[in-house]
Amino acid sequence: MFEQAQAVLFDLDGTLIDSAPDLGAAADKMRVERGLPSLPLETYRPMAGAGARGMLGIAFGMTPEHPDFMQFREEFFVNYENAMTERTRIFDGVVDMIDALVQRGLPWGVVTNKSSRFTDPLTAAMPLFATARAIVSGDTTPHAKPHPEPLFEAARRLQVAPERCVYVGDDERDIVAGLAAGMGTVAASYGYLGQQADVSRWNAHLHIHSPLDLLKSLRSA
Repeated sequence: MFEQAQAVLFDLDGTLIDSAPDLGAAADKMRVERGLPSLPLETYRPMAGAGARGMLGIAFGMTPEHPDFMQFREEFFVNYENAMTERTRIFDGVVDMIDALVQRGLPWGVVTNKSSRFTDPLTAAMPLFATARAIVSGDTTPHAKPHPEPLFEAARRLQVAPERCVYVGDDERDIVAGLAAGMGTVAASYGYLGQQADVSRWNAHLHIHSPLDLLKSLRSA
C-alpha cells in the first residue's frame, strides 16, 4: 500500500511506548498523598493518551475548567518528570519494526503532542530512539496535532516530501493530522484508544494490530 513511502513517522505514547504505567502512577501518587485510595493501572490506561487532562480526570474527576486544574497539572507534571522511565516500556514488536526500517534505508521519526520537557529526556534515555532522524514535540511548532504543522516540520527535518511519508498513531487526532498533511495514515489499534474508539471511522488508510504489521505495507529493502 505504501510502496512509494520514503519515511515513516510515529506518535509516541500508545504507538511506540507504553507510558501508561508511569503516567498513571504520577496521578495516583497525588491521590494517595491526599488520603484517597489508590486506583489500579487499568483505570488510568484508557486515558493515557490524553496526558495530564486524562490522568487528572480519572484521579479526581477534574476537568481543565476546574479552578485548581493548573496547580494540579503542574504537580502531576513534576511527579511524572521524576519517574517517567521507571515503568514505561516499548511495545512488543517495536524494536524489530524499527530495526527493519533502518535496514530498508527508510528514515523514521516521532511526532508527539507531549511537551519537549518530557519528550527530550525520555527519548534520550531509551536506546530505541538513537536512530530517529526527527523528534517533534507538542511545543516544537506553534501548533500541536491535529494541526498538520508538526508533521510538516518532521518531514522537513527528514528532507522528505510529506506525501512520501507515512504517519502511524493510536489516536484520531493523529489520523486527522496525517490526512491534513497529505501523508499515508496508519491507525495503531493496539494503542490506548483502540478498544474505546471506533477506529474504522477515522478514515485511516490502514489499520494495524501490532507494530510488525506495518512492514507488510512498506517497500522491501
